[in-house]
Amino acid sequence: EMISAILYQLTRDLTPEEILRSGFDTYFVDHTTGVYPAAAAGFPFDALSFASKGDPITDLTEDLAAEQKARVTYDNLLRLIDDPDVREPLKFLRQREIVHFQRFGDALRVAPDRMDSKNFYACNPAFDKPAKRA
Repeated sequence: EMISAILYQLTRDLTPEEILRSGFDTYFVDHTTGVYPAAAAGFPFDALSFASKGDPITDLTEDLAAEQKARVTYDNLLRLIDDPDVREPLKFLRQREIVHFQRFGDALRVAPDRMDSKNFYACNPAFDKPAKRA
């Protein structure tokens, strides 16, 4: 949503000629200059990109991957953009992804220690516990 907001700020005052010349016309026809979260290829944002399995190791690994994917997106944008008013917020967002990656990495290092010590493979035993004897 942050990139969408930046895009809105950059496009809200475009003239019809600028819209056509820049190739922004197809987006403009559908969304005017409104915020419409979508991938660069035009695929709209949806919740399918969030994965949760209820397993701490799996979910933390997915979180790590998501942070890295976001960081790479910011890296790619920074390679293409020279406007300092756009670059500075992107640099902040990129740094935030790095910090999130580090914190999820810390959690991933701690998670196996918090799980059953006999669980050598770091899988989630929560649903496979042996039945308690009465």
